[in-house]
Amino acid sequence: MTLETTGSEPDEMPAGVAGIMLRAEGEVLGSAYEGIESGTRDYRRAGIALFLAGFATFSLLYCVQPLLPEFTRDYHVSPATSSLALSLTTGALALAIFASGAVSQLLPRRPLMFGSMALAALCNLAAAAAPTWTLLLLARLFEGVALGGVPAVAMAYLGEEMHARDLGKAMGRYVGGTAFGGMMGRVGMGLLTEFTSWQVAMAALGGLGILAAVGFAMLLPPSRRFAVQKSFEPAYHARAWGGHLNHRYLPRLFGVGFVLTSVFVVVFNYAGFRLSAPPYSLGATAISLIFLSYVSGIFVSPWAGQLADRWGRRWPLAGALALMALGSLVTLGASLALIALGILLVTIGFFAAHAVASSWVGRLGGKAKSHATSLYLLAYYLGSSVTGSIGGWVWQHGAWPGVVALTTALAGGGVALAISIRSEGA
Repeated sequence: MTLETTGSEPDEMPAGVAGIMLRAEGEVLGSAYEGIESGTRDYRRAGIALFLAGFATFSLLYCVQPLLPEFTRDYHVSPATSSLALSLTTGALALAIFASGAVSQLLPRRPLMFGSMALAALCNLAAAAAPTWTLLLLARLFEGVALGGVPAVAMAYLGEEMHARDLGKAMGRYVGGTAFGGMMGRVGMGLLTEFTSWQVAMAALGGLGILAAVGFAMLLPPSRRFAVQKSFEPAYHARAWGGHLNHRYLPRLFGVGFVLTSVFVVVFNYAGFRLSAPPYSLGATAISLIFLSYVSGIFVSPWAGQLADRWGRRWPLAGALALMALGSLVTLGASLALIALGILLVTIGFFAAHAVASSWVGRLGGKAKSHATSLYLLAYYLGSSVTGSIGGWVWQHGAWPGVVALTTALAGGGVALAISIRSEGA
């Protein structure tokens, strides 16, 4: 195993993914090395690789969201039950992410993320071929477990490897990849379902996920500031998690993560049901076009990260959450234009807030960054799973005004949490 001693990748790389996996991981450089800097070859490679990781994770995770009305019709289940195709996956992902905070200390960063991406894509192929509702849910459950090795480890990698002054921008690019993945998963699924079937659409997305995993493995620079632990020490991990939970401000950021996906997923889950019913009666393709709002996240996330790096994080985070609340209120309008505008505002606020909050967790996580990010993402995906299912009950009993009341109240709570944080980078 060779030792990397500069901040740039050698020009020659071993051929094939297997060769890439055998390159040095876990070697730590001297104190003079301050991380990957913007403008370098490694920075560009890492940016593309983590963009692919974000794309694969969110496209596979949320590809079923525009299919919920299809599941309701094909399997004769209620809207709340159909949402299990997403909620089970995000719930399993939340728990897997929590475990990955410890397991990731025992394994090199790059192979772990590659394996997780590839296995999740295979699970999506299995879900597409599942003959029954129960088997589809099982495949989606295992897909959530498989994806657990990506988000927390990717965020920890950025926190470890990026130069401190470029962390917000780099994190924004990763979040931009999740925005693109979410858009392609939802819009692509809607369009393909219109012309083929939802099974073919899911299988096609699984194939894209495998290609993204291979590209990720070929591009991501090896870790230079992370040392693989030789043994599993439960006491160490318990202290790390306990320290983060007892931190003055980190739990508030975890709460913000819960709020973000709670609002975002509930709005997008049940907007499809609203728009497919009278007086709109839109088809799958037309409904999927509302997810084009994800394009905004590709550009907003890096911009929000840069803004936070330069001016601090508290007010950009609070402002982004307030924008989500405003967007939710705007969707109360009866016209399609107002509904689309409201969803756009929610989307912009979501991706800006996620970029700022996740980079802030990286700054406050200290030496146990993967533990901090695993707790943040545990809360983040629990919001999607728990509140996503609760939103089904709210939709059935309170219709769209009930959904707006729930999401606006949650976003308002997030604003209060953001304003209360007065620590490093605030």
